[in-house]
Amino acid sequence: MLNHVVVGSNDIERSKRFYDAVLGTLGAGEAMRNVAASGHTRLFYRHAGSSFVVSEPINGEQATPANGGTIGFKCSSPEHVKQFHDLAVANGGTSIEAPPGPRESSMGTMHLAYVRDPDGNKLCAAFRP
Repeated sequence: MLNHVVVGSNDIERSKRFYDAVLGTLGAGEAMRNVAASGHTRLFYRHAGSSFVVSEPINGEQATPANGGTIGFKCSSPEHVKQFHDLAVANGGTSIEAPPGPRESSMGTMHLAYVRDPDGNKLCAAFRP
């Protein structure tokens, strides 16, 4: 359904270290760096037909996280959820909400972990059996 997601960053090098590690566990690999004609830097992570982009704000203002927004990433197992979480925390992210693990919902059991990236964007690692 989604083609790409873009988040802003106030420190593109810090974000690169964080996302290279975290998205690397999902198979995205290292970012492709792009400097736009406007001079701002963007990092493109591509995997399985989707793109995740980290960008310095084009308007020159500070990047801020979306209030109420969450970006969810598919994981292949409960262990993969935990690995995503642990790599996020080890690379400057912050663990939020409950510890990684199973959650019951009307859609059945899911394994989830929630973190904030170094700029405050809320990320979710999710596995649904």
